Amino acid sequence: MTTELDTLLTALYVHIDDRLKTSRWRGRPPRLTDAELVTLAVAQAMLGFHCEARWLRRRRSSARFPYLPQRRPAYNKRLRAALGLVKEAIRSLAADTDLWLDPVWIVDSTPVECARSHQTVKRSDLAGWANYGYCQSHSRFYWGLKLHLVCTPAGLPVTWPLADPKIDERQILAALIDNEPHLAAHRPGLLILADKGYIAAELDRFLSARDISLLRPSYRNRGTPQPAEALLKTVRQLIESVNDTLKGQLDLEQHGGRTIEGVGVRVAQRIPAMTCAIWHNRTIGAPITRSLTAYDH
Repeated sequence: MTTELDTLLTALYVHIDDRLKTSRWRGRPPRLTDAELVTLAVAQAMLGFHCEARWLRRRRSSARFPYLPQRRPAYNKRLRAALGLVKEAIRSLAADTDLWLDPVWIVDSTPVECARSHQTVKRSDLAGWANYGYCQSHSRFYWGLKLHLVCTPAGLPVTWPLADPKIDERQILAALIDNEPHLAAHRPGLLILADKGYIAAELDRFLSARDISLLRPSYRNRGTPQPAEALLKTVRQLIESVNDTLKGQLDLEQHGGRTIEGVGVRVAQRIPAMTCAIWHNRTIGAPITRSLTAYDH
């Protein structure tokens, strides 16, 4: 690993170990601590290791982690059980940056494909969670889940869920705001930028009641365009670039999850990797905020 990645992982480990409440184990504690586990998960996502067995074989030759599970199932079991801790790490890292209280959010969704063949769909343990959806950006159908990401214009993740692709995006956004009302309350006059999929009078009323403004393109044959719509073309490209970071650099589409817990933790594994890079770049004053180039090799 490069010196830059070593520095980032060291800072990440110290942050998690100092600020998060790791699990209190009954009896003998595990030899691989929770802080080390999350640090390993972030490093795995950054370096693009899809195969956990191959990742563990490589890490055993490193002195940075005194102990690693000898078998992949043990590591996988620990990682799936640490999903809550990974989510806490995402929020803690994001809140530790000067971008956290940005009064502008960008929201969009992207497919997380989980299977392609009909036989795989029939026997998948994701039945009841995943479903068929349509990706307009690539004009294709897929079977899987949908990642709904709310982030700042700099790409810093604020909140995110995985959902059935048939659930309306507008319902997801309303549920996110209702589930964590303090996020919007701490940002008076919050502005959310979205695409045409979020057009709905009911959603507008819901957001207005909470002092939140929603800016999205208007249909050409419906109503008068808003004055600020001309700025959306430039700003909307930001969320596309965030999704491209998750899929292009962090291999979101190669998650390899076969259960809802597996998909959840593998998607969550990529989000703290991006959040950690932004957090570290802001801390050291790097010229590009959302850049993983110095850490992905």
